[in-house]
Amino acid sequence: MLLAGRVGLDPTRVRAMSGEPTADEARAESVLAELASFGSDDVRWREGRVFSLAYFAGANVERLADRALAMYASTNGLNADAFPSLRRIQSDVVSTVLGWLGAPDGAAGFMTSGGTESILLATKGARELARRERGVARPNVVLPASAHAAFEKACHYFGLESRRTPVAADWRADVDAMSAAVDDDTVLLVASAPQYPQGVVDPVAEVAALAAERGLPCHVDACMGGVTLHFMELSGEPVRPWNFSVPGVTSMSVDLHKFGYSAKGASVIAYRTKALRAHQTFVTDNWLGGLYGSSGILGTKSGGPMAAAWAVTRYLGDDGYVDLTRRARDAALRLAHGLGAVPGIVVSAPPDATLVSFRLAGDADPTGLADALWREGWYVDRQGPPPSLHCTVNAAHAGTVDEFVATVARLVESAENSSTGRGSAPSAYGTID
Repeated sequence: MLLAGRVGLDPTRVRAMSGEPTADEARAESVLAELASFGSDDVRWREGRVFSLAYFAGANVERLADRALAMYASTNGLNADAFPSLRRIQSDVVSTVLGWLGAPDGAAGFMTSGGTESILLATKGARELARRERGVARPNVVLPASAHAAFEKACHYFGLESRRTPVAADWRADVDAMSAAVDDDTVLLVASAPQYPQGVVDPVAEVAALAAERGLPCHVDACMGGVTLHFMELSGEPVRPWNFSVPGVTSMSVDLHKFGYSAKGASVIAYRTKALRAHQTFVTDNWLGGLYGSSGILGTKSGGPMAAAWAVTRYLGDDGYVDLTRRARDAALRLAHGLGAVPGIVVSAPPDATLVSFRLAGDADPTGLADALWREGWYVDRQGPPPSLHCTVNAAHAGTVDEFVATVARLVESAENSSTGRGSAPSAYGTID
């Protein structure tokens, strides 16, 4: 480093100028390489072989989301006075989503870390409303058996009784059963658009009408369908009533890190009025640190996912989302049709959006089939009752569903023809290593 000594330059800067990595840079690269190696056995979700957990709209969208995420990763959404950029970002994103949901003038919402937080807040808000206006001390929530598990978490966390009611033969909420479960301590009715297990949209209009008749709030969980159903409608495809255009719907949840194709975690909890939204917030001065308030479960939260959601929704716009929705919807329909044609496979229900559930004939245990699919590089969720497999279909699956169906058909046929003579048993498919 003679040059540095002669002209008074920092040796580290000289190495950087010459292209030679500094010790700090080399160490950082080593740490990142080690971190990257941890993912070697993770599912290959970008390749359309994972029907769960991750959503891929293409490398360009992913790069945009990652850059926006990094740009605001160290900002703190707890205090919008310090970060007014996040106030604007949240306002823009919520406004966009309210438009997708057909929300009326005066509607309001907040961004959250995901669908679970959105559902927790909707449930907590309903509890607070009932406490303040009706003095309800032992609150309960009436919801179909198909409603998301996050409602169970909400009831557990916040001290509500979960009153699950049977679903109808088509897997949709049974409104008569829900009506019979409502009493003076009920604080919330729930519908889903679509419900996760079988991918069908509940009779939202009927559930909301029941809620309105009893003077209760009605939450529609559209975490999985809030983006898809809107852009299906925008494309001219018939969709069951599902959003704020339905009288009696008072709140909704929509995830942007699912079919909004943004970075995790970004969701929106939306309310018909600001007055309803106020019940989810928390404010206290009962400590030595002064007034403290937060809109959600989290205190400190990164502005990165908020910024990524803003960037992706702006970048894709209506045209981009129409195209992604069309690709995902077409793939889901092809998947359901293809699986339905495989002997020994039963599709649980025609998909109302982009979720497909299927099972083995006779409700046999599908664990062995799921294991065999995993060995061939496919990942599907396992669920029940009844024992079944679940596929969340997004745009990344447009080019892979036919191969997946062919793989399922081959594995089922092979199991049926196996020497065990018990094709429905897990052992017929072999065991996972």
